[in-house]
Amino acid sequence: MATLSAYPSPNPNPNFLSSTDQTNQESLPQIQHHASPDGDPNPTPTPNSNPNFHTPLSTPPEAISPAAPQPSLLHLSFNQDHGCFASGIDQGFRIYNCDPFREIFRRDFDSGGGGGGGIGVVEMLFRCNILALVGGGPNPQYPPNKVMIWDDHQSRCIGELSFRSEVRSVRLRRDRIVVVLEQKIFVYNFADLKVLHQIETIANPKGLCAVSQGAGSLVLVCPGLQKGQVRVEHYASKRTKFIMAHDSRIACFALAQDGQLLATASTKGTLVRIFNTVDGTLLQEVRRGADRAEIYSLAFSLNAQWLAVSSDKGTVHVFSLKINAASPGSDRSQSASDPVTSPHSSLSFIRGVLPKYFSSEWSVAQFRLVEGSQYIVAFGHQKNTVVILGIDGSFYRCQFDPVNGGEMTQLEYHNFLKPEAAF
Repeated sequence: MATLSAYPSPNPNPNFLSSTDQTNQESLPQIQHHASPDGDPNPTPTPNSNPNFHTPLSTPPEAISPAAPQPSLLHLSFNQDHGCFASGIDQGFRIYNCDPFREIFRRDFDSGGGGGGGIGVVEMLFRCNILALVGGGPNPQYPPNKVMIWDDHQSRCIGELSFRSEVRSVRLRRDRIVVVLEQKIFVYNFADLKVLHQIETIANPKGLCAVSQGAGSLVLVCPGLQKGQVRVEHYASKRTKFIMAHDSRIACFALAQDGQLLATASTKGTLVRIFNTVDGTLLQEVRRGADRAEIYSLAFSLNAQWLAVSSDKGTVHVFSLKINAASPGSDRSQSASDPVTSPHSSLSFIRGVLPKYFSSEWSVAQFRLVEGSQYIVAFGHQKNTVVILGIDGSFYRCQFDPVNGGEMTQLEYHNFLKPEAAF
């Protein structure tokens, strides 16, 4: 069981990160002082993190510290609407805007006196001042078994969640905090950090978990208790759905914003399957390739018309989803100018004779990267654009042709770990 502590309530600012993209920010969390699970008040003193505080950057970082060495990257993640991304490094964390690309702010922790500074997980809450941090790297700023709730207005932690084992990942919604351990997931109410649900999973070293971000009910997806199985929690209807998605172990999955569609990939990495989360039916299957690959990330476009896939093969693929609206009023139905399906093999006319490989649906568009490097992908806010982040510090923004497909056009490149190259 986790030990919970909280500090005085923060003042969440929905416009903390200025952006032309206006995200609906109602119902932001108000964390309150509370008791620990055993009923005894157990507030933890404010941690003395000694941050070297930087205000949001208006000048290039190289003007601040020209001789600073390139940091070691420990973590990369997009925020909930993919308009920003966060990097955890061996000396703190940094937040970036995607379009236009720029570093918004950074927090460098004082590593003097053995205090560490490494942040292994940094999870944003849209664009507000509340983040979740977990220590990581050789010299972690915080214990890797704690989730620290950071208020950047106060430049300090205002709450924490402690566990008996290392935290693998964290997911945030305006109303929930989801903490993923090796074989267990905890769901908390954001307002008072009270435990609402515990879920047992198969060994989950990657911390796989996805939560819906729509204004409606919460849908949570995590590994089940069997190899190749995913578990879907529908909290509004209090229903649990188990889906046997693959024969091999689950390597990656992603949810559409409203939680109605789920894309999964196994450790084989050749096929990606798209399921209806309500009844578990398989809606579509697309093929990344013929060779085994490690899938690093999957991402739906905002209207769930497209699916992007990144892998260690050095190629990002974009697939067309031929799934009609799953619910009345949804805008997923395709217009006459949109492609109906992903390309098929030229030998698909003899699909009943040749192996399934020859009748597979292939990607509409591709972008070539360095093979073997790790990349995560999301759809940009500009139409038909994809944002790609590399563990080597690379940032790509690309555009694909929704009708003719083929190779994507590179619109932008930066190395966000090298300030002089980013501005």
